[in-house]
Amino acid sequence: MVNPITRATAAALLIAASTVAQADWTLDAGESRLSFISTKNASKAEVHYFREISGAVTDNGDARVEVPLDSVETAIPIRNERMREFLFETADFPSLTVTASVDPALLGTAGAQRGAVPVTVSLHGQAASYEAAVIVARDKDGSLTVATSEPIIVNAADFELGAGIAKLQELAGLDSISTAVPVSARLVFRQD
Repeated sequence: MVNPITRATAAALLIAASTVAQADWTLDAGESRLSFISTKNASKAEVHYFREISGAVTDNGDARVEVPLDSVETAIPIRNERMREFLFETADFPSLTVTASVDPALLGTAGAQRGAVPVTVSLHGQAASYEAAVIVARDKDGSLTVATSEPIIVNAADFELGAGIAKLQELAGLDSISTAVPVSARLVFRQD
């Protein structure tokens, strides 16, 4: 089962790191990915992602990423449906949002740079702050790639998702589903 918290965190980290001084940037959804790992029955790990993501970074370093939670992809259609209905409760909470303010010194220069970016993730009516370790690189085509250099560990309790995880565990007949989820992101931005 997929934990929505992880995806939210990963998105937040990548977006936050992608601000570039003196130019607005738009997320290239086709080249970007927010993924998370769920672990069931203590040892069965699976990678999941969101099919849709959008975002932008302003010239002053304000970053915002939006992820429609209905776009969760687990490779199993019934699990996708259950996550939307019971975990994310997308009828009431359709998206997750990640915001950040990035120091322009981290961005805008040639080559790759490492840094830590504070991000705020809003999910399931709750908000939580994380620090994302990122690598920011200017690509040959002029795009900006922001990737987590370490996964962000998101806990379901931060977003009041424990009841949803318990329901997924019951429906799938599992002994356990981890409530701590590693989230990773690779975000590609193109200059407007």
